[in-house]
Amino acid sequence: MKAAMIVPGPQGGHLEVREIPCPAPGPGQVVVQVMASGLNRGELIRVREARSGVPILAGIEFAGIVSQVGQGVRSVREGDRVSGHGWGGQSEYVLAEARALIPMPATLPWADAAAFPNVFITAHDALVTNGEFRAGQSVLVNAATGGVGLAAIQLAAQLGASQVIGTSRSAAKLARLREYGATHALDASQPDIVQAVRDATGGRGVDVIIDSLGGSVFDANLKSMAVHGRLVIIARMSGIETAQVDIKHLWINRLKVMGTTFRTRTEEERLSLIEACARDVLPLLQEGRLKLPVDRVFALDDIEQAHAYMASDQHFGKIVLAVHEEAMAAGSQPMSPRAAKEMA
Repeated sequence: MKAAMIVPGPQGGHLEVREIPCPAPGPGQVVVQVMASGLNRGELIRVREARSGVPILAGIEFAGIVSQVGQGVRSVREGDRVSGHGWGGQSEYVLAEARALIPMPATLPWADAAAFPNVFITAHDALVTNGEFRAGQSVLVNAATGGVGLAAIQLAAQLGASQVIGTSRSAAKLARLREYGATHALDASQPDIVQAVRDATGGRGVDVIIDSLGGSVFDANLKSMAVHGRLVIIARMSGIETAQVDIKHLWINRLKVMGTTFRTRTEEERLSLIEACARDVLPLLQEGRLKLPVDRVFALDDIEQAHAYMASDQHFGKIVLAVHEEAMAAGSQPMSPRAAKEMA
């Protein structure tokens, strides 16, 4: 089968599409014929940091058809239509834990199904589990026009947030946020973003912040929070430089600051997150209350161009790799390799 591989090198890794053997399921495992796979920013970091070791499979999410089930698997059957979370999804076949699979509606295009797992699992974990969100509270999502950001905006709106605030530095992207449930779309580059957030919340500040930027906005995040606010850091796109913290402000407002990532979770924790997302979020998807914006679809063989396009930060929503031609036909118009290289 064809599979995208991350090949380490002294100056950082690179991507290759290779022929490798098809996997076989063990107890509790399933093999899925992959139709499409979502691309995520963390994968760019993984390639860049791959300086030693053996080549590894690429991709963290996928959508496709169950082709084989292992001993003891009762939750899915051959022929079921699923999406899933697990490493190696940018391949024609992927081996996954049965508990890591989520049933997909029959009418959902493959590219859309592939755009669902990682971003909604991450957004649900950040907003509900770590952010302790409750209906009637306000939510701020930094860098809201990427995959996780749009998922968090929608979840907050669907779960009854009083205000849903999204930020971006792109006016064109901000103009689209209200389509996904944002009540306020704020230019992150404005001089007093803290005051803008407080104005949007009637002066009290925001209850939950989902942040993927990191060091550059840390101080502004703390100053934008309401009493007993929660800041959940899911990534570090703008860097990890040390931030000055006003301990009195943190203390007097009883703020919580936490980080969340898959990297330091046990396998049981990862599977529990997937199951929690399926329990709470899948009904919203089945009812048609969630949008899965796919910006571009690239063929698997063009994975390097897909990575270059993501690095250019021009996309709104998800970038998807079509592993099977059916996914390419159902998705957005693909970008040519030449155009993607020019973007980079």
